[in-house]
Amino acid sequence: MSKAAAQKARAQVVRLLIPAGKAAPSPPVGPALGARGVKSMDFCKEFNARTAHIEPGVPTPTLITIQPDRTFTFITKTPPSSYFLKKAANIEKGTGKPGHEVVGTISLKHVYEIAKIKASDEHMNHLPLESVARMVVGSAKSLGIQVIP
Repeated sequence: MSKAAAQKARAQVVRLLIPAGKAAPSPPVGPALGARGVKSMDFCKEFNARTAHIEPGVPTPTLITIQPDRTFTFITKTPPSSYFLKKAANIEKGTGKPGHEVVGTISLKHVYEIAKIKASDEHMNHLPLESVARMVVGSAKSLGIQVIP
């Protein structure tokens, strides 16, 4: 088997950040899947049905595994920490100068609530809640959000 044939025989993984319940065949979904020979409308229908229980528009990280026969499976993860932090601090966007400007504050209780949500993600389920909370605090600092006890 040639190197090109071996490359094609392997499943491809596409990572996208799609608003819950609002997947459409327009960019970024259409071009990412169309280039790999997958009908984006099929994915959009399935994704929107699977994320119907989530508040519409919440950014949902999605891992799409495309098989060589153009069938696909996908996993949705919890929204990014930054989304929860901005919502908790009631701000539109983070600071342009992290570490120098404070654009909002959140309590330690918020940090642990976000950490509990993030800990349910497959890649974080082996970490203690305290470690996940520390990651959330790091994300808060980079957004210019101050964590108060």
